[in-house]
Amino acid sequence: MTARLTCLFLAILTACAGAAGERININDKKAPENRKDLETIQNAMQKELPQSRAATVCIDVGNGSGTGVIVSADGLVLTAAHVAEGVKRKVTVILEDGTRLEAKTLGLVADKDAAMIQITEKGTYPFVAIDRDNSTQLGDWVFALGHAGGFDKSRGPVVRLGRLVKIIGNTFQSDCILIGGDSGGPLFDLNGRLVGIHSRVGQELQSNMHVPMAVFLANWDGLTKGEFIGKGPYAQKPEKGKGVLGLASETRPEGGLRVTKVVDKSPAQEAGIVEGDILHKLNGNPLEQHEQILDLLKEMTVGEEVTLEVEHAGKTENLTISLGER
Repeated sequence: MTARLTCLFLAILTACAGAAGERININDKKAPENRKDLETIQNAMQKELPQSRAATVCIDVGNGSGTGVIVSADGLVLTAAHVAEGVKRKVTVILEDGTRLEAKTLGLVADKDAAMIQITEKGTYPFVAIDRDNSTQLGDWVFALGHAGGFDKSRGPVVRLGRLVKIIGNTFQSDCILIGGDSGGPLFDLNGRLVGIHSRVGQELQSNMHVPMAVFLANWDGLTKGEFIGKGPYAQKPEKGKGVLGLASETRPEGGLRVTKVVDKSPAQEAGIVEGDILHKLNGNPLEQHEQILDLLKEMTVGEEVTLEVEHAGKTENLTISLGER
């Protein structure tokens, strides 16, 4: 390719990129002035809705649910810290069509209500682009998506249109009407770029707070590494020694531990362990005394995982179990 053609090619790419993300002029008007302005808003939102809805997911945390949004093809999800509740926890992500996927929480920012989740099942998932330029301005038109009131396949994620009415530090405020279940959901500009995550749903339906993308981008490395960043009020750091398996055992002369009791509805029971099973190894270490299990649990928190080599009905298998709460 000649130098002239190369320059022309780059110029075309730059022009296309600019057109895709250019500021829509309706944002700079105090209010829509005519039907054409209303159609501009409508057409922009309708153009972006299919992809935005496909990437908006419900997050089932066991004792409730919230919303999140996928931002990469391999299933990285952004949500609110108070939805994720903690790091290294198993959760379920529900796609728009009802598909349920295993996932785990990564890191969170406890004082700014930001969190990441990773879908752990291999696949290629619909995702949206992040506004990495912090281009959102006061008064901009935005639209919010969320699984208001919980997942409903026949309805899908609900869309609400509004404007940014206040920007204070690390918080956006919009007049999009949000309710319980929307928390952790995405806020988009009219170009379909993710600009915020729903945080506090106000008592007044038109007064709702969102975490800007700048907060996520500033803490990206720590979030992907599963770090618990900051201190409250949106998540409390788990205490060591609070995690339990929910079983009792006794030593055997021939080695290993025999399970003597399994607590009802405990992680051990949910993993399929029953009385009489033989525990051979914990995290790869041979088991000789029940105290070995207790010593390890003293250093672990709720939601952390352990691997048990268990012999059941003459067959041995490795079970990965998330610790429950004492």
